[in-house]
Amino acid sequence: MKIRRSIIFIVVIVTLLLGVFAWFVFSQPGEDETAAYSLSEVKRGNIVSTVSATGTLSPVITVQVGSQVSGTIQHLYVDFNSRVKKGDLIAQIDPALFKAKLAEAEGNFKSAEAARDKAWVGVLDAQRQLERLQKQQKQKLVSESDVDSARFAYDAAVVEHKIKAAAAEQAKAARDRERVNLAYTSIYAPIDGVVISRNVDVGQTVAASLQAPTLFTIAQDLTRMQIETEVDEAFIGMIKPDQPVRFTVFAYQKRQFNGNVAQVRLNPKIEAGVVKYNCIIFVDNADLALKPGMTATVTIEVDRSENVLKVPNAALRFVPDWPAQRLKKLSADIQPNEGVIWLPHGEDVKPLKVALGTAGEKETQISGEGVQEGMPVVVPASRKDAERKRRFGLSLF
Repeated sequence: MKIRRSIIFIVVIVTLLLGVFAWFVFSQPGEDETAAYSLSEVKRGNIVSTVSATGTLSPVITVQVGSQVSGTIQHLYVDFNSRVKKGDLIAQIDPALFKAKLAEAEGNFKSAEAARDKAWVGVLDAQRQLERLQKQQKQKLVSESDVDSARFAYDAAVVEHKIKAAAAEQAKAARDRERVNLAYTSIYAPIDGVVISRNVDVGQTVAASLQAPTLFTIAQDLTRMQIETEVDEAFIGMIKPDQPVRFTVFAYQKRQFNGNVAQVRLNPKIEAGVVKYNCIIFVDNADLALKPGMTATVTIEVDRSENVLKVPNAALRFVPDWPAQRLKKLSADIQPNEGVIWLPHGEDVKPLKVALGTAGEKETQISGEGVQEGMPVVVPASRKDAERKRRFGLSLF
């Protein structure tokens, strides 16, 4: 008998609990199917339109220092991060072979000069012989053929002298070339700056037969840097010189750096069918915090509107649960520079056509008849509201 009463009591309690739960679930106001949206409002403030990209930091002027002659590195006078002045000796290639070649060229030049001078003596001798025979011919002491032979010998001596003089010039050029090659064994800094890379060590052989090997890379001024970034063709029309830029780097994630667009280069770059253009951004690096090669996450400010009416971008994306034909008729009247916001209207919503202005990352400028600061606008239901509806609305699971 007691067991039967206990069972009846438990059943009654469970029935009452289920009834209370059902009443709570199905009778709460504002949580039915019509609550498919949330409300925001028209606000007044500033809007900044931006274009985002990534790029790489580099010095504004970078010079690669190479070698025009081949040889073995004998001395290195600078290393990574060394500061140099224009004209400083920074490396020395072993000059022994070039000194020997210069001495040989000097000897060849002197020999060629001696041959040239000897040929000139021959010219003077042939000239005296010709003049003497010409005087004797007037006195009928020699034949005309002897004079002709003397004239031919003189002309031949003049030509021989020209040949020797040309050979002397060639020898001089060869000597000058070897002198220049010897001078090239001393590598000097072409600009004031900082050595940011060194690609050789003492004892290493460099070969300059095909192209000049790069020994050092010198950055002229690390207090002024540049970012080379690529912008998609869809946004490149909005990028102009002198636009302000904000960017961050991974090394200083809590710090924001500033710069300005310096140049939009016309050379296109195509990657996977996407056309991009290189943009150069100048950056002040007075504290030398930024290093060459750092990756910069760039935000370029392309437009700004101040003290304007604005709504969340989500308000322009909201679409009510209306018949497709009704929505299609509404969209037919919308121009490219216009949009629709939705206002609460009893248990339904009503559209309001607005003109669109500056579009920011989260908000868009609007204007038009009937638009007022503080007026409520409809936005899609937030994730929190949707989760609440799922837990306490039509579904129990």
